[in-house]
Amino acid sequence: MKVNPKKHLGQHFLTETSVATRLAEAIAAPEGRVLEIGPGTGMLTRALQERKFDRLKLVEIDRDSIAFLKEKHPEFKDDLIEGDFLRLDINGIFGGETFTLAGNFPYNISSQILFRIFENREIIPEMVGMFQKEVAERVSTGPGSKTYGILSVLLQAYYQIDYLFTVNENCFNPPPKVKSAVMRLSRNERKALPVSDNFFKAVVKAGFNQRRKTLRNSLSAFLPNPAPEALGEVLKLRPEQLSVDAFAALAQALYQIAQDRPTH
Repeated sequence: MKVNPKKHLGQHFLTETSVATRLAEAIAAPEGRVLEIGPGTGMLTRALQERKFDRLKLVEIDRDSIAFLKEKHPEFKDDLIEGDFLRLDINGIFGGETFTLAGNFPYNISSQILFRIFENREIIPEMVGMFQKEVAERVSTGPGSKTYGILSVLLQAYYQIDYLFTVNENCFNPPPKVKSAVMRLSRNERKALPVSDNFFKAVVKAGFNQRRKTLRNSLSAFLPNPAPEALGEVLKLRPEQLSVDAFAALAQALYQIAQDRPTH
């Protein structure tokens, strides 16, 4: 049985065994449970099987791939979830237990997957996955870089991020038009931010939505007029100049301002 990659699903099947092995070996999986997104024809799946994790589950949306996996890997019949990861009840996958996320992720939904990880960080302490090279660079880079952005700040707030290795286009069928990269997210020590995730996300998004402007301009919706003197110096900066901790402190100050404003 042959599975043809589908463009609308962003499928680029991994064909290089050594890449699958390197990705699988980069997984620590301290909890012993791994969920693979989009196994396709099972190249990475077989490398994950070699690691002999306590539990390995797969989630696949493509019916042809599901039929292929059921035929070639009947051992997964009870651990193959048919559906869309972006719509799954993540807590229910391993009965509320934490797990490592792995995969050669479809590039057209990679940012959505990363936002989902941010929202479910308490149950996903680790992720090792394949992304477009520029996405992996953007997420793993620090402040001061032109590629540092919204996802960089949100994910680095809760994860140590390691860019592991670059993957050539020829390692896939069909070859993508860009290079790929494997990166790892490992949960850091931060338990919570000083404000809610939603407020923090709103501040970070507003800051980067006009990244060429200073924060005084891009965050004007959060600020009284005139802006508090205590924020004077930070508001002269552009968003890519702020570390995660600086963004957290700024969000806390803006939240306090919002609380102190008189309501009519």
